[in-house]
Amino acid sequence: MKSYFRKEIDAIAGYTAGEQPKIANLIKLNTNENPYPPSPAVAAALREFDIARLRRYPDPFADELRDIFAADCNVKRDNVIVGNGSDDLLTMCFRGFTSPEHPVAVFEPSYSLYPVLAAMQGAPVIKVALEGDDFAYPRDISAQTASANLLVITRPNAPTGNVCPKSLVREYCENFDGMVLIDEAYGDFAEDNCMDLAAEYENVIVMRTFSKSCSMAGVRLGYAVSSTTVIAGLMKLKDSYNSDMLSQIVAKANYLDKAYRNECIAAIRRDRDLMRDGLLELGFAVPASQANFLFAAPPDGDGEAAFRYLRENAVLVRYFKGDVTGRYIRITIGTPEENLRVMELLKARYA
Repeated sequence: MKSYFRKEIDAIAGYTAGEQPKIANLIKLNTNENPYPPSPAVAAALREFDIARLRRYPDPFADELRDIFAADCNVKRDNVIVGNGSDDLLTMCFRGFTSPEHPVAVFEPSYSLYPVLAAMQGAPVIKVALEGDDFAYPRDISAQTASANLLVITRPNAPTGNVCPKSLVREYCENFDGMVLIDEAYGDFAEDNCMDLAAEYENVIVMRTFSKSCSMAGVRLGYAVSSTTVIAGLMKLKDSYNSDMLSQIVAKANYLDKAYRNECIAAIRRDRDLMRDGLLELGFAVPASQANFLFAAPPDGDGEAAFRYLRENAVLVRYFKGDVTGRYIRITIGTPEENLRVMELLKARYA
């Protein structure tokens, strides 16, 4: 059959999302979901919701949420945009800042959706390699990224879990002649964040999602903060109603329960560090992580074999093919009981 798509679309393999299996009693640690449920306030909000309201369109701008996020970030409403998950916001950014004449620069390895979004725009991708076994960020990237119009920094990085030092992020923002997008999907698990840079620099966007620390991957909601000029431009690119009514309501209820969320974050950080210590004792190579997952290379360097072994024992983690990434598995931090099961299996194989 003749294809009616643009040649860029025909050439795309497409993004491979993490597997969402329907297998009973599976320990699912492959897509960095939060092991704890959202705040009990979410259930209360749903019980109180009048379903007759669903016949109306939602607020197209999610202004109530924008005001809440703006207050937390010390900015104004016009500095915030809400999206259908951070992937929606990423799509807006790639639509707005990349094209065949406007390349994007990304670090390698990083989130595998970025090159797919670039390909949809026909935009060249400049890959800047992270350095060494600790996936360090190069200090001077000016020459490598000079032709790019968009630079994406994932902080903490996925799948490696490490962070680009904030002082170095600041240097990137000051020296890059284009838009800097800081994707902080895992920012709440880190020791610091870069949200203040969105207010300090006109060419910086900082993005957050409800899918990780907020335990709401199923809701699909995210937000981004930037200058009023940039946000106004992104508003032109968003879908008309890109955040539904129920998502806005439960997101508000969940987000405002900061005590509950911080308790869950603290538990995940503690268990992440305990698991890393255990993996290091088994001879795994594990970069220090500030996310809710670990990127772990087994002693024999065969990530695929480790992935298959765990899967055969009803534990699903993530494996990425590649000369570098193929040596590792990415393990989402689960409940203490789930983490214990993972460690028991790995000890049985590698101790």
